[in-house]
Amino acid sequence: MRILIAEDDYASRRFMQNFLSRYGECDVTVDGKEALDAFLMALEEKEPYDLICLDIMMPLLDGYEVLRAIREKEKEEQISEEEESKVIMTTALGDSRTVKKAFDLGCVAYAGKPIDKEKFERQLKKLGLI
Repeated sequence: MRILIAEDDYASRRFMQNFLSRYGECDVTVDGKEALDAFLMALEEKEPYDLICLDIMMPLLDGYEVLRAIREKEKEEQISEEEESKVIMTTALGDSRTVKKAFDLGCVAYAGKPIDKEKFERQLKKLGLI
């Protein structure tokens, strides 16, 4: 599995990388622009990400902007819903408006911080990624 982790907080980034590296190859970015660039490069190389973990509060572009751009590009490239990258939003924000907006933009799951490993694994299984 090909995984992109977009997280500006060092401790969260290391945790996600250590946790997810057992399931596949992880690329790590520290801001939204870098995350979007990595996604576009992977598409261009015909090796898209299976899973993208996006923090909402990131510098340059926030997770919402990145997710919106990802879904627009996938639509433009006529990538089917089944073939789209699975995007899990990761954030300390847990209010219903924040969660709803993330799902409206096309995320498939939402993980509150700190990340609960068991819940996260269940989500990955439910999504058919592991």
